[in-house]
Amino acid sequence: MNRSTAIGVGSVVVFVALSAYAVTVQAWKLLVVSWAAFAAMALAAPFGARARTEHAEGLVWGYGLASGAMVTSAAVFLVPQALGHHPQFGGFGIAFGILAGFGAHTVGHRFAHMDFPMDRTVTELSAHAISAGAIIGIVYGNIDVGVGLGLAIVSHKGPAGYAAARRLAGKDKSVFPLLLPAAGLGIAAIISSAVSLPATDAFRGIVFGFASGVFLHVAMDFLPRCEIGSEIHDLLSVEDEHAHAVLDRLRLHAAFSTVVGGLAVFGAWVVLG
Repeated sequence: MNRSTAIGVGSVVVFVALSAYAVTVQAWKLLVVSWAAFAAMALAAPFGARARTEHAEGLVWGYGLASGAMVTSAAVFLVPQALGHHPQFGGFGIAFGILAGFGAHTVGHRFAHMDFPMDRTVTELSAHAISAGAIIGIVYGNIDVGVGLGLAIVSHKGPAGYAAARRLAGKDKSVFPLLLPAAGLGIAAIISSAVSLPATDAFRGIVFGFASGVFLHVAMDFLPRCEIGSEIHDLLSVEDEHAHAVLDRLRLHAAFSTVVGGLAVFGAWVVLG
């Protein structure tokens, strides 16, 4: 077992131990969201590693459904919370969250030039999972929100795990290190849920607005982009002169899948509400 695999397995052990603590404090909603995120990435990774044919259309639908659900959930369940505490500070929080998400994503590419004990893809996914988990934990630890919000937010873990596993397998690398970003979200979420926010409306408006902005950025970052040089384009096995036609067709799937993802959240809200 190499170091990166050991880190991945160790993170699962830590996640299980923290889950036992979450049971004692009856953080059931957070447990469901955390384990759903873990299962989505951990179960999708083996399929990605074993894939022998290119399934660009399936990846477009996976990303599209997830991003559509995330945009809708953040806009419906988090943004009103932020603005309800304080319209102006909540708005500032949303703006700062979107800008911070973009900045973290952009600066995160510097990881490619640094020496880490694991693959760059795993490192970037782990950083993303821990930061998202920390925000999810603060949200669930301080306001009463349903499980649906968290499930929609972590819905991208499946297609992300599939794509990352394909990338690792293509380099003849093990997919076991993906256990770290799979468990990392839950680890960070359970720990941060113990943080109690001050009761002032301005402060909570900024915090929940920031959470809304970050999740909106993540959702938009996962929108399936069917462009030359994109991840979707890299999956195509057609020659360059045919790639434009295929990408044009996939753009329709991308647009339709995001709408379906948003409508799924709306339908669940109508039924459960």
